[in-house]
Amino acid sequence: MTNTKEVLIKRFVKLKKHYIALSDYKQLINDLLQGKNIYHSEIFEKLEPLDRAVLDAYLKRFASMQDFLGAKIFPLLIDISGLTANKMTETLFVMEREEVIDSLETWIELREVRNELEHDYPEELNQALKDLRYCIDHFSTMEKYYINAKTFAKRFISDEEF
Repeated sequence: MTNTKEVLIKRFVKLKKHYIALSDYKQLINDLLQGKNIYHSEIFEKLEPLDRAVLDAYLKRFASMQDFLGAKIFPLLIDISGLTANKMTETLFVMEREEVIDSLETWIELREVRNELEHDYPEELNQALKDLRYCIDHFSTMEKYYINAKTFAKRFISDEEF
């Protein structure tokens, strides 16, 4: 059976793939934003299918990255550090206290907004575009959570192992 460190290292390899893809999609969106305001409903409705696909892919990776951090990385960070947390809310409180996430409120808000886009598809296009912009504007927040989680893990895993 593999130990917690080995599992965590493997999960960080997968998380890195999510991060790289999210970064790539973010760059494509930045390029798209150079030529048009995609957050304006009339412009959004006229986007090419490929441009819409990039936006969908970004949201999927954004959601996957947050889910992976919360479900697969944070609990192992708790285990490896010797801290205790039995429920997800406790895990998030510990991650906030250890400065892996900036605040529980931000984490929850990111989750709620991306859930609206991913699962509910708001009927009001303007609200959907506002939520889309929120997720795109919070790329740096998700990036920071990834970097902070990795930094936290390095306190317990040597560079040779990681």
